[in-house]
Amino acid sequence: MPQHLTADEAAEALDVTKNTLYAYVSRGLVRSEPSDDSRRTRRYRADDIQQLQRKKQLTQDPKTAARTALDWGLPVLESALTLINDGRFYYRGHDACSLATSHDLEAVAPLLWDRGTDRINLADATLPIPPPDSVAESASVLDRVQTLLPQVQAADDRAYDLSKRGVTNTGIRILSLLTSLIERRAGTSRTGSVAERLHAAWGTGPGTASLLNAALALCADHGLNVTALTVRSVASAAASPYGAVNAGLSAARGQRHTGNTARIDALLREAGTPDQLRATVAARLQRGDTVPGFGHQLYPNGDPRAALLIDRLQEVAPDADGTAFARAAQEVGPDILGHPPAVDFALVALGRALTLPSEAPLLLFILGRTVGWTGHMVEQYEDGDVLRPRAQYTGPAPPPSE
Repeated sequence: MPQHLTADEAAEALDVTKNTLYAYVSRGLVRSEPSDDSRRTRRYRADDIQQLQRKKQLTQDPKTAARTALDWGLPVLESALTLINDGRFYYRGHDACSLATSHDLEAVAPLLWDRGTDRINLADATLPIPPPDSVAESASVLDRVQTLLPQVQAADDRAYDLSKRGVTNTGIRILSLLTSLIERRAGTSRTGSVAERLHAAWGTGPGTASLLNAALALCADHGLNVTALTVRSVASAAASPYGAVNAGLSAARGQRHTGNTARIDALLREAGTPDQLRATVAARLQRGDTVPGFGHQLYPNGDPRAALLIDRLQEVAPDADGTAFARAAQEVGPDILGHPPAVDFALVALGRALTLPSEAPLLLFILGRTVGWTGHMVEQYEDGDVLRPRAQYTGPAPPPSE
């Protein structure tokens, strides 16, 4: 479907009169704008028309509405954390892209947690035990943290303080553990914000701490995706925040979530150089192979997180290989695939541009998202209900009673 429809096309798609279409516009359900021609006509957003079509279908078929609620369907939970609307996303009413360029992660966290305006400080997080050396040094940072979280929980008398203050303090301790493990791998240790500590651990150049912070803040939350739902489900059973975050980590590391970063990296390695990205994408399409890292279902006109990170990359590292790949993706994606790059592509490009460790794009996502997971836990613990959706049984019928 094109991005815009004429009044006749929109009315036909919705099976309504044009007067009803105009009423939808006046109620804010459909956005319209002047046409490019000189006839003083207006055109209507195709994504708004599609959304109304979907709502109409689900209203007429409530069983389908229930069945598809967990698959980009109707809202199933209430949350005050993140709004995604009209190509932008907002943390508690604040534009997240603006926050990412003006606030560090430590200032975004209390906003998402509804915990006042004071920045959090990882230096205040006293871990109940130091990270032990029993985990193999060859293990990845995330393997190490998933191994250590149960041990830290077992030694933490505060693990089951499920009040807002208790949960957010545990969230700070988990952030501190993650950051400390990255530093331990790099052989560094310093004070400062998470971004500043990553900057020191990874040895990035001048001006890059703000870029790392933007990535962290942009990844802090993104609504009720699979990881947030996992975290909330575990929290609804009154498991500890350590357990809920560990479950979220397992979901995040799945092939269909942040596993995409490895596929994007493979795409770039296959291309070899930025000027070969177009030919590589075209060859993949010809073979029927997937092309990861482009388009996002919630942003038909482009992922604002990716756009911001790529803009910042061009300011901080304009001549870097990863930046050139990002620029190429911004041309190739819309031209060949119909979609610009998404945030996971931008994170991989950032990692290449700053020559970060291979695990860094995933770690940036996890560090940022731990803040959002903590916010979801706070809401779920306060709600107090166990999440218990019902399944539509599709197995064999029981034998008739004799």
